[in-house]
Amino acid sequence: MPRIPRLNLIDIPQHIVQVGNNNLSCFFDDGDYQFYLDSLRNAASQYQVEIHAYVLLPNMVQIIATPKVPNGVSSMMQSLGRRYVQYINHRYKRSGTLWGGRYKSSLIDSDSYLLSCYRYVELRPLYLGVVEHLADHFWSSFDHNTNITKDPIITEHNLYLALGDSPHERAQAYRNLFRCQFEYRLLEYIAETIKLGQILGDEAFKTKIEKIANQRVRPLKRGRPKKSVSNEIISEKHEETSE
Repeated sequence: MPRIPRLNLIDIPQHIVQVGNNNLSCFFDDGDYQFYLDSLRNAASQYQVEIHAYVLLPNMVQIIATPKVPNGVSSMMQSLGRRYVQYINHRYKRSGTLWGGRYKSSLIDSDSYLLSCYRYVELRPLYLGVVEHLADHFWSSFDHNTNITKDPIITEHNLYLALGDSPHERAQAYRNLFRCQFEYRLLEYIAETIKLGQILGDEAFKTKIEKIANQRVRPLKRGRPKKSVSNEIISEKHEETSE
């Protein structure tokens, strides 16, 4: 299925994924992870993007973010990507590409899927076998969202804030979300939308985005267009004449 045009719309959260070239590592020690996070914080502030959740893995970055200005996410990711590649090339005396092409992104229907995307992102270290317990992975927003530590990168989304009246209540409600096994079809749906750069939401949400963006967000169907009734009649008459 073809990829639709990438959209950067104000106040619409996005699921962002960037992978190492050929799925190879892009982080090599703790210093690299920390440099990336420092750069992410600076770029998010510069381009007015709110970061709600993230995870850094050896060969991948996943982020949930909301732009507050037009093209905020694309500007942030371009600046962040260049800065981090320059850092890695200089530190390890290497050259060439680090990322496997441009980042992928998917707009999120907040009311239906935002907190599920939080879970999807923060569970990656566990699902991919990087650690046995989420608490053992230091390079994600999980500790912030469960009120273990405060992360200066994170801006809490209104839906997260609605989980409780205090940080403790919100953290407890958020932890409870992780007690349930991730429904497989939802897991596959989130993975497929980010892979294809499609909208994560129902038809009503997609219609809303099309009106805001003034462009198509649903992929065209494959195959030849169906003939109209008049065309079918003309075609049949042509075949009869040929016989």
